[in-house]
Amino acid sequence: MFMLFWMRYICFLLLSDVNCCATVCIIILLISRLCCVLSEKVKMDKVEEEFMQSEDTNRRSTQDQKQIIVGICAMAKKTKSKPMQEILNRLDMFEYISIDVFDESVILNSPVSEWPHCDCLISFHSTDLGFPLQKALEYTELRQPFLINDLQAQFNLQDRRIVYKMLQQNGIETPRYAVCDRSSGKGCHFEEYEDHIVVGNEVFHKPFVEKPVDAEDHNIHIYYPSSAGGGCQKLFRKIGNRSSQYSTQSCVRRAGSYLYEDFMPTDGTDVKVYTVGADYAHAEARKSPALDGKVERDSEGKEVRFPVILSAKEKLIARQVCLAFKQTVCGFDFLRAHGKSFVCDVNGFSFVKNSMKYYDDCAKVLGNIIMRDLAPQFHIPWSITTDAEDIPIVPTTSGTMMELRCVIAVVRHGDRTPKQKMKMEVRHQKFFDLFTKYNGHKTGKLKLKRPKQLQEVLDVARSLLADSDTIVKEKLNKLEQLKSVLEMYGHFSGINRKVQFKYLSTRTMTSSSEDDLQCYSGPSLLLILKWGGELTPAGRRQAEELGQAFRCMYPGGQGDYAGFPGCGLLRLHSTYRHDLKIYASDEGRVQMTAAAFAKGLLALEGELTPILVQMVKSANMNGLLDNEGDNLSDCQQKVKAKLQDLLNKRATLTDDDFKQIVPLQSSSVLKAIRFVGNPNEKCTKIYNHMQSLTSQMKKLLSQKDKGMHSLYHNESLEIMLQRWAKLERDFKMKNGSFDISKIPDIYDCIKYDLQHNRNLGLDKSIDLYRDSKSLADVVIPQEYGISRNEKLEIALGYCVPLLRKMRVDLQRNLDEDTYRLNPRYSRGVLSPGRHVRTRLYFTSESHIHSLLTVLQYGGLCNEKEDSQWKGAMEYVDAVSELNYMTQIVIMLYEDPNEDPQSEKRFHIELHFSAGAKGNQPEEDFPQGGGFRPGSKPPSRAHSPVTKSPERKQDANDNLKSEDKKRPLFYTDSEEEESDEDDVINDDGGDEDEDEDLKNTSNAVRAFLRTSKPHRSAPPPAVHIRQPEQSRKYSARTLRPQANDDHYAMNPLRPYEFKGGLGSRSKLFSNRVLTSASASASFPNLNKKKNTPKIDSAEDTNEASASSIRPLETLHNSLSLKQMNDFLDKVVLMDIQNSSTETNMAAPTHEPSFNAFVPMKVRPNEYEAVGVEVEEVKKTN
Repeated sequence: MFMLFWMRYICFLLLSDVNCCATVCIIILLISRLCCVLSEKVKMDKVEEEFMQSEDTNRRSTQDQKQIIVGICAMAKKTKSKPMQEILNRLDMFEYISIDVFDESVILNSPVSEWPHCDCLISFHSTDLGFPLQKALEYTELRQPFLINDLQAQFNLQDRRIVYKMLQQNGIETPRYAVCDRSSGKGCHFEEYEDHIVVGNEVFHKPFVEKPVDAEDHNIHIYYPSSAGGGCQKLFRKIGNRSSQYSTQSCVRRAGSYLYEDFMPTDGTDVKVYTVGADYAHAEARKSPALDGKVERDSEGKEVRFPVILSAKEKLIARQVCLAFKQTVCGFDFLRAHGKSFVCDVNGFSFVKNSMKYYDDCAKVLGNIIMRDLAPQFHIPWSITTDAEDIPIVPTTSGTMMELRCVIAVVRHGDRTPKQKMKMEVRHQKFFDLFTKYNGHKTGKLKLKRPKQLQEVLDVARSLLADSDTIVKEKLNKLEQLKSVLEMYGHFSGINRKVQFKYLSTRTMTSSSEDDLQCYSGPSLLLILKWGGELTPAGRRQAEELGQAFRCMYPGGQGDYAGFPGCGLLRLHSTYRHDLKIYASDEGRVQMTAAAFAKGLLALEGELTPILVQMVKSANMNGLLDNEGDNLSDCQQKVKAKLQDLLNKRATLTDDDFKQIVPLQSSSVLKAIRFVGNPNEKCTKIYNHMQSLTSQMKKLLSQKDKGMHSLYHNESLEIMLQRWAKLERDFKMKNGSFDISKIPDIYDCIKYDLQHNRNLGLDKSIDLYRDSKSLADVVIPQEYGISRNEKLEIALGYCVPLLRKMRVDLQRNLDEDTYRLNPRYSRGVLSPGRHVRTRLYFTSESHIHSLLTVLQYGGLCNEKEDSQWKGAMEYVDAVSELNYMTQIVIMLYEDPNEDPQSEKRFHIELHFSAGAKGNQPEEDFPQGGGFRPGSKPPSRAHSPVTKSPERKQDANDNLKSEDKKRPLFYTDSEEEESDEDDVINDDGGDEDEDEDLKNTSNAVRAFLRTSKPHRSAPPPAVHIRQPEQSRKYSARTLRPQANDDHYAMNPLRPYEFKGGLGSRSKLFSNRVLTSASASASFPNLNKKKNTPKIDSAEDTNEASASSIRPLETLHNSLSLKQMNDFLDKVVLMDIQNSSTETNMAAPTHEPSFNAFVPMKVRPNEYEAVGVEVEEVKKTN
């Protein structure tokens, strides 16, 4: 159209005017040039179009090539299982991976040439389902796919002989074993005797294990010695709820080839490990099928298993097994025994069941392995991403950024039932035989806790009571009590009861009540029976919540990991960079507290027993957390005797008496002793209150509906009456004076009953609590020494071994031999060199008192020169009770920028919590300086005495009129108040943060400025507005006044107080934290998981367990050298007490109590004999 237009225009010009020829020529030239341009453009457009079409073709071709096909070659039962489906669904979410599951009919019936093509193959044998492993191997030779699990190596897994040989070749420990191979027809050297066999040159004593050499044959036998009844336990594949069965068969099998190995004492627990590649291992513990053969299942019918933490050596074993057998996804079993781990079976391809976390991890690891090996071949850009992680640097209160290196905590056990004790002198030869059998004659003392041992003591008591012809010098009522206590619960667990013996030579034994006075001469044994003191459900909850809160002390504590707060610790632990060891004394309540704490700390699930067995170490190493020193007992007896005389005075105490009882002028003890006034009158009141309580209990028992009274923790009203009646008998002696040593037991009982059995509504219980607490606040701390030298002598007798161990814990941080990851195998971890050592020591009240005494009077700091330490010691001095879950925490930091030899390299912070909140009104409890206060600002501690006289007077007046009608415990709603007036937003944190950043490296500054908070991190921390008036301690405010006491207040208060560990609380004190650097360690625990519903009647009070007081900082600027010098000094103090010179011996190899297998109490054979005798008499 364009050209036609111009042609017509030119013709018109020629016809109209001949003179325009020049113009026409010009136009023709222009048109010619334009035509050339247009022609070139058309050619270019055509070329470009062809190029684009080619590019589209290439792009489509490239897109088709970028899909990596992962073939799944296994039997349908395996590929359609829930774990496999969960993992495949997650694996299919990778952009460049597509899943192709081979049809079972194709696998079984089609030649391998017709099998689907794949780039990566996941295939594993299952002989019981008929999987053609050889055929799958032919497919891999034909198609050459990338293999997740090597198929040729799977043939080795089918023969136990080859498995054990490969384990040994790779340096992996197995139980001692020998093979009786009858397959060749030549036979082998094999001899069988009653209690042992000989296989080749190896001798195996019963119990031993017999395994078929065929790994697919799960009929395994465990043979027992004749001394234990003989027979064997037959293990087999689970059938319903059974996995083994006992048989009387004692002879081994002779048909077939078998592998024989030593039986490993695993305390009834097996560990199964699941690897996904060499760098990932998940471990679970289950009840050993050899224990009783019953499979423990949950509500969904799945076998109950418990996640466990692998040690560093066990993680190396998992890596070695994975590489040696060339199985990326591999399961194997090992046994923990004798302080080692022994691999006893390798299963090959296997998955964890019912763990969404494992499904996520497994799919992610497998996807990364596939992409890492195949992405380059397909020209796919791929790099393994690393998870965002909190840096190991944390701010300190001194304004510098340092790395947390070590946490040491000494913690008292949780809430428990009242402890009870019975003493009796025994002289019968059967008791002496028992004493000699367990080597008591070597040391003059003996402790029996194991089920078998307790059963023997019970048998002796039963025999003496049943044999009427024998002259029994023991008191029959004591023997009856011994028998009834040991028969309680119907089983022995080694936790709730223990029996101690002490050799008395020719001494005569007396007791406080003089009921047990014996007049026999000659040697005898003092039998001490102890029971009660069990950890309550409330105590378990306290310990678990404290463990959860402890996670927040670690870097990243405000974040979230797998649905749990405290991602910093859990991230450390899951990547093997947390060196954790938990120690506990041999008391059952202490052990269970440690297990509950570990459950909360590591976000574990399930019951406490497996956690206890796997994670808590019994630390009975010459008094590390238990004390057996006779000299210490003598020292304390002198102090107790002195208190017995001073507190039995029948007149009002004078200032001179105060100086004798409280020479160190402790503010809390002075306050209590002033309230006591006349000790004898106060004891008489206590005795009368106890008589009133026992009288009311007897009246309740006489009622027809006595069964309607439900007591806590399944205690019966009869047992409650027994413990109160015994205290009543023992408290007042025949000479009219009172046994002051029973005051702590009385206070312990009434505190327990007011908290847990308040539904009985017993009259005078509040008065008894008030009066007994006032005396207990004097007796308990003063029993650990009255003068400074006595306190240090007694304290060092208790805790010198613990102090030595703590010194070693701190000094090991100077060594390069630390708990680190190998950087070569640390793919996906941003800081493989980071490591944190945590040592947790759980113990009883005596060690807590002693350790605090050493810190207070041992000379760690000079109070005259250090104002912070002076204020801290005044706060400790004002605390009247070290309640359940009291904590003393040491945190060690390292500044890598400082010279290794500089004292500034390591920085120590010392923290303290008085434990669970009791019945004392919160406004009367002394307030500390807060958690991690700034080192430069002045002290912000509250005065230990803050209540005005007017307020106290009003409270006293109200008490008289409302004491009877006031409810025993308030509800949360009655105590609910808003904290909004005390909280202000942190507006000035940025400047402080910038100031802190000046002291850090460029890398740290870059990370801090670019990092984002975790999605579950709480809002920015807030600061607490401080009152304008000064809150410094002073000697004047610490001195108690006549009307300044909290014993006159109503002691029954709610247990859920703000500021403690509870339903609306925090681990740390919220009174300070005045800088942005400090606020980083201020976690928000208000968003807690819902408390599980309490179904059982015995746990109805669990939800109202007392909350725990927050940590208060005693000092935040100690150097490691200062702490080391202090520990060196106190452990070498030249005090005339041999217990301070006791050297730490190597730990004994005897199993701790948690190695005991629970055992039912055997029937009383003497009762059966008695019945038969009576029947014979009647017949005659």
